[in-house]
Amino acid sequence: MHEQEDHDSSGAAGEKRTKKKRRARLPQYNVVLMNDEVHTHDYVVEMLQSIFAYPVETGFQLADEVDRRGRVVVFTGHREYAELKKEQIDEFGVDPRIEECEGPMTAIVEPVEED
Repeated sequence: MHEQEDHDSSGAAGEKRTKKKRRARLPQYNVVLMNDEVHTHDYVVEMLQSIFAYPVETGFQLADEVDRRGRVVVFTGHREYAELKKEQIDEFGVDPRIEECEGPMTAIVEPVEED
């Protein structure tokens, strides 16, 4: 068999490239769910399943954490995708189990703190 040499753009034989170009990593953002007293754990679990496809167990863990700590990171990704996920939370609607519930839970998007 005949081996072929790598050529640079000028057509001259050159060294084989061993380094791959690295893509610049997009800054990461968290979607943070804020606690309130007008949504049930079941609502939180159903919302997280619907928007993020989280299993029931993960939904309950996150619902417990938001209840205990007042906030919980439910998603991390690039800014546009994080903002989309926040919008989906904003549009999820009221908790039908709570008569006083007037809207969805509150979520915010914030940059991930770099170490």
